Amino acid sequence: MVLKQLRIGTRASQLALWQANWVKAELEARYPGMEVTLTKIKTLGDKILDVPLAQVGGKGLFVKEIEEAMIRGEIDIAVHSMKDVPTEFPEGLGLVCITEREDPRDAVISRGVKFADLRQGARIGTSALRRQAQLLKVRPDLEMVIIRGNVETRISKLTTDNLDAVILAAAGLKRLGFADSATEYLDTELSLPAIGQGALGIECRLDNAELRETIAFFNHPETSYAVRAERALLKRCEGGCQVPIAAFGQVDGDQMTLTGFVAAVDGTRSLRESINGPVAECERLGIELAERLLRNGAREILEEVYQRGIGQDSALTS
Repeated sequence: MVLKQLRIGTRASQLALWQANWVKAELEARYPGMEVTLTKIKTLGDKILDVPLAQVGGKGLFVKEIEEAMIRGEIDIAVHSMKDVPTEFPEGLGLVCITEREDPRDAVISRGVKFADLRQGARIGTSALRRQAQLLKVRPDLEMVIIRGNVETRISKLTTDNLDAVILAAAGLKRLGFADSATEYLDTELSLPAIGQGALGIECRLDNAELRETIAFFNHPETSYAVRAERALLKRCEGGCQVPIAAFGQVDGDQMTLTGFVAAVDGTRSLRESINGPVAECERLGIELAERLLRNGAREILEEVYQRGIGQDSALTS
C-alpha cells in the first residue's frame, strides 16, 4: 500500500532545501497523489556561525535536532548530506537509502588561477580540516582561513575576505547551479573527498516497514557500497565529521578500491593507503583499511588532534 502523506525533515539552508525538494519531486513523480511536505529544522551547526565547526564538536552538528523531531513523530524521513551524518544513530532510527553520488571532488573558486599557480602565501578559504591538511601537505606556504555559511556566502568571501581562492564541494556547486564559478576541480589524488561527499542519505524509523519500502527506490547500490566502506573506516577511527580523515570508495563491477587518508591539521604528518576487495565486503574493507592506518601511525596523529580539542570529545580507544 502506498502512503498518502509523507513529511520530510530538512535543514533550511539553500543546499539542504534543494536536496529535500529533489527527494520530494522524485516521490511525487513515483507516487502520483502522495502529499509530500517539508519541515524546516534549525540545527546546532546552523545556529553557530562564528566558530569553526571543529571547535564545536563533530558529532551530529547538522542532524541531532532533525532526529529528535523524527523520534517525536513530527517528520517521517530526513534528508541529509552524507558527509554530515554521524556513524551512530539514536535507537530506532537508521540510514535506509544512499542516493547516487554527484561529483565527489573538491572545487577551487579563484580569480581564474589554478591551485598549482596560486601565489606564494595565498589565502585559501575552506570549512574543512580535511582539505586544509591535504592542501598544506603539498603547499605548506598557504594561509588557511576557516569560512562558514551557505554556498553562496562562501563564494562571496573570495571578495569580502580578500581571499585568493575558496575550496568547496563540487556537488553543492553543481546542485545549486554554480558549476561555472569553479576554476578547477581537484583530482582525488590531491584532495581526497570527505566521507560520503556528493551522496545524500535518507533516514527514518527502522520499525516502519511500509515507509522503508516506499523510499527504497532511492538507494543506489554502487554509491551505497562505496559510502558504507568509507563510513566503516571513519567509525573504526572514531572520527567525527570535522577531523582530518578522508576516504573514497570507487566501485568497478563487483570489486571496489577504497583509499583512506589521515593527517595532522597542519599537514606535516599524514598517511594514505588503499585496499581492494569485493563490494559485498565493503564494511570489512573499511575496517581493515582503518586498522592498517591506525597501526601505521594514524592513532598517534588522531590522539593529538583530539587532545587539542578538535573534532571529537573522546580519545581513540584500542
